[in-house]
Amino acid sequence: MSTLTALTIDVVIPVYNAPEFSKRCIDSVVAHLGSFIRTIYIQDDASGSQTRAMLDGLSYPQVKVFHALDNQGYGKSVNDAVARSDADWVLILNSDIEVLGNFLLPLCAAIAVDRKLAVISPTEGDISSEKAASYLRQPGGYITTYRLRGYAFLIRRVVFQELDGFDSQFGRGYYEDTDLGRRLVKHGWRMGVHPDAVISHETGMSFGRGKAYQELVRRNRALYFSRYPLARQNVLVVSGAYTLADLPLAMTDLLEQVMRQGGRLHWLTPERLPVLSCLQMRNSVINLSVLVKLMLRGWLREDKRITMVWMLPAVPLWMRILLKLFVLLRRLEVREWNAASF
Repeated sequence: MSTLTALTIDVVIPVYNAPEFSKRCIDSVVAHLGSFIRTIYIQDDASGSQTRAMLDGLSYPQVKVFHALDNQGYGKSVNDAVARSDADWVLILNSDIEVLGNFLLPLCAAIAVDRKLAVISPTEGDISSEKAASYLRQPGGYITTYRLRGYAFLIRRVVFQELDGFDSQFGRGYYEDTDLGRRLVKHGWRMGVHPDAVISHETGMSFGRGKAYQELVRRNRALYFSRYPLARQNVLVVSGAYTLADLPLAMTDLLEQVMRQGGRLHWLTPERLPVLSCLQMRNSVINLSVLVKLMLRGWLREDKRITMVWMLPAVPLWMRILLKLFVLLRRLEVREWNAASF
């Protein structure tokens, strides 16, 4: 593919223990991407002796292994490895990824047609063909996202370094990728997920899902939302039979603004919407069970709770009554639009 031959791509894989998964990741990268990439930088974040021995025993000429003296955390490890590269693009992979095929082909096709695309990610297979059909495809076939998930992504190296990469204040993992995404959007860059590029991801192989993991998540979540309080927005939009194409420009801009700030939209309509603009927009058909589920959403996680209700024209009366009750109980802000504004 001409786009691939014109670009230089290096791979960065931060490793912390889990030697079996780490080796599987490295083997799969060499097997499926070896002829399309230059160097694979392995950053060992002070793993145990078994992982260190495995890494030192690798015989691939493309692989360069660096051992950190101390556990620096995911963000610092990636930053150090990227600093060794001079490639146009850097593919950053978690060590619990398994490459299933050459997913760089669709990613580079998107890069070729969008100069403002800073980051493009494969999926974990969580975007089915049916789900993907609900989202607007951008030139190159990707779906817009305003949330960077750091398990696997291809990024312009110069842009990554101009933004000083991941913020080391997040320490040993979690939310440093989301933070980087916010800064990319702030600087006018676009991010995307390509549903035709699929990898396998075994989550939590390094940190697990125990008490230490939960404490890291809580700490970094608090740091993230202290920086981006508007990212807490979870707006419930309820309307009659309207689609994105029916909305006035001012309304479309309001919806877009919420998502660009890191928030999410939950849009209830009489029938499924034919198209959604980005991955932070969800749609369900109006019914009582969906409404109750959204009302109870985030009972234990404040950042998951509905924060505002927007009522567009032609909302059924029973739904309006329930929404008013919900708004009163949760002391939420509500905004209403009449038919004249549409």
